[in-house]
Amino acid sequence: MACLIAAPSSGSGKTLLSLALTALARRRRQSIQLFKVGPDYLDPQLHSAASGQPCRNLDPLLCGEAWVQRSFQRHGSRSQLALVEGVMGLFDGRGPSSEGSSAHVAALLQLPVVLVVEASRQAGSLAALVRGFRDHQPQLRFAGVVLNGVGSERHHALLQESLASIAMPLLGALPRHSSLELPSRHLGLLPAHELTDLEQRLGAWADLAEQHLDLGALWPLLAAPPAAADALEPPTPAPAGPPVTLAIASDAAFHFRYPEASELLAQQGAELHGWSPLADEPLPPGCRGLVLPGGYPELHAAQLGQSRRSLAALRRAHGAGLPIYAECGGLLLLGQGLADGEGRAHPMAGILPFTARRGALSLGYRTAQPDTDGLVVRLGETLCGHEFHRWQLASDAPLAQPQGLWQLEGWGSPRRPEGWSTAHLHASWLHLHWGGCPQLPQRLVAAARRTAPLPPPTADGLP
Repeated sequence: MACLIAAPSSGSGKTLLSLALTALARRRRQSIQLFKVGPDYLDPQLHSAASGQPCRNLDPLLCGEAWVQRSFQRHGSRSQLALVEGVMGLFDGRGPSSEGSSAHVAALLQLPVVLVVEASRQAGSLAALVRGFRDHQPQLRFAGVVLNGVGSERHHALLQESLASIAMPLLGALPRHSSLELPSRHLGLLPAHELTDLEQRLGAWADLAEQHLDLGALWPLLAAPPAAADALEPPTPAPAGPPVTLAIASDAAFHFRYPEASELLAQQGAELHGWSPLADEPLPPGCRGLVLPGGYPELHAAQLGQSRRSLAALRRAHGAGLPIYAECGGLLLLGQGLADGEGRAHPMAGILPFTARRGALSLGYRTAQPDTDGLVVRLGETLCGHEFHRWQLASDAPLAQPQGLWQLEGWGSPRRPEGWSTAHLHASWLHLHWGGCPQLPQRLVAAARRTAPLPPPTADGLP
């Protein structure tokens, strides 16, 4: 029943192996459902493009163990094959613990582990490394090892003998070659929509699987989980009233969102319209709320700064009291200015009193406790989210301090106030997975229903 692809550390080849198997499934005309452990957005975009259906994140910290089990059963059972890609190293979770790690998910779902080891500079030491991972948590079941970066037949023979000494099956040995490298930037892999040669890569990845993997041993490990009655969600009651129009920023600058976000909004009666600030588009007619997800606005700061119609529409929406939900990159769009990678500042919507420029990395799970009732959160709730950004906020103005959203804390991150909150605005660095807090999209759509549609703009689209 499926398997989990893990590794000793990031950069070992988990994604390459996952894509090679997915590309081969596509060549064989078999449907495959991919899952990704953790709060990642970029790997799932590649997986979705490769498999032809949305990759699902499995994060017990953001969504809870019961939700992870239901999601895996529900989505995995709808395809012929299923595959879970882990996150970071096998035992890397919240802080120094394995909570939320690939090992946590493998044990929760009772999946065998395929360990990918970057072995380009190893020989006999491979046995010590693999044995340490195998024995660290004896309850985990290891199906075998796939080696990455194997340089020659002699190197392959050395590594194979090393694994045989600890009775660990060798399931494949991927060669060392620059063409197999996946391009990346400061937050991870290059987004799928920027890979202009994806179809060619899919063919190369499928060839890689056929030539270098033990498919007789690996393919049975991809069998999809059987359907489970308790994994099916009860029918969602139809919301009262006509659909309500929401705009979601959707372009190369704003594309970090989980598929469940759109699905849960639609279940609440939202009619979703993609909106491209990069293309300087106006908001859709009848718009009654906005979602501004994360992404890479810092890489497109100059173009966003010139999108006068879109920025004016955003200011008009805020002034009219339309509910606005913004996180991470979406938060940056609301500031006074945004510096690009070279440090040049560009004007943004000017709704919140800060500028943003590249700074120290902020990364990790955060516990959030709201300071007051807001657009989508309530006093007394506790939520778990994830923070991951290199741009930081700065301003000399007193109002640049966060205004009443919540207190954030996490391992290595002391408790601090963060975010802006009003009855109509939720703006924060924190990424939330709405599968773990479905009350948020419910409240967002309910607020939109109580709001009058945005009036049409003037003839030139500006105030």
